[in-house]
Amino acid sequence: MRALLVVNPQATTTTPAGRDVLAHALASDVKLEVIETSYRGHAADAAHQAAADGVDLVIAHGGDGTVNEVVNGILLGGPRPEKPMLGVVPGGSANVFAGALGIPRDPVEATHVLLQAIEHGTRRRIGLGQVFADVIEGGRWFTFNAGMGLDADVVAAVERKRAKGYNASPALYLSVALKAYAQNVRKPQHFTVEVPDEAPFDDVGMVFVSNTDPWTYFGDRAIQLNPSTSFDGGLGLSALRTLRVPTVGRYVAQVLATGNPKSANLVRRDDVGYVRVKCEEPANLQVDGDFLGTTTAVEFRAVADALTVAV
Repeated sequence: MRALLVVNPQATTTTPAGRDVLAHALASDVKLEVIETSYRGHAADAAHQAAADGVDLVIAHGGDGTVNEVVNGILLGGPRPEKPMLGVVPGGSANVFAGALGIPRDPVEATHVLLQAIEHGTRRRIGLGQVFADVIEGGRWFTFNAGMGLDADVVAAVERKRAKGYNASPALYLSVALKAYAQNVRKPQHFTVEVPDEAPFDDVGMVFVSNTDPWTYFGDRAIQLNPSTSFDGGLGLSALRTLRVPTVGRYVAQVLATGNPKSANLVRRDDVGYVRVKCEEPANLQVDGDFLGTTTAVEFRAVADALTVAV
């Protein structure tokens, strides 16, 4: 088996020593090439070239951003049976995609799981989400979540903080989220949301789209917005009609307590084929924790059986 190991040396928990141990372990079972990323989009470029060269397995060692880039590189041109499998060895701060697949957060344990999958030929075919907007040429794949409005505001602000040297800690996300929420209360955003076979939902305050469960992690705590959403079905939608303090307070409390939020102000759907979002003023857009820019119209689509994962 030919394999490419894509390492993001800037990811939170990746180290040169860990990379070397991982490469040595994999090289005993596969014909391995190793690439360290050096610019944004490098992982996608490397994965796309690997797919063009007929490589069997592309392994992402980094955080969810690295995984997302590798997935987009593999699937450039669309899903096809001959596309490489994806392997994941976590190396970031959250590793939501790996967690949803049951892959251990510890890189050594995850490497063992991957080696067992290679040896026994175990794999899983999963569905993904795809987002289309004017700020994305040709669309963008996402593995676990996407959103417009408040969550994308948080992602954009955290990216700016990290560029200044801040660590991506739960404390940073919390402080940024509180500030973004206060800004949204002062100047609410207004979205129109469409799902199949229903009338549009007007004047929605924020929009979360899930491809699996959990939606994300806060430290070690799984944050569940649509617990019935999985890699085997369509997308999940969780959208609040208002961001008033009582509504958001109840919603957050339910998410933290039960992972099964319910409210008259909550538009929640599971297993939908698409979610379309429009707004008059440009709003921030994020996929898999990656800020993509601002736009006024987005379509999120569910794509079944899009990717094979060695797990």
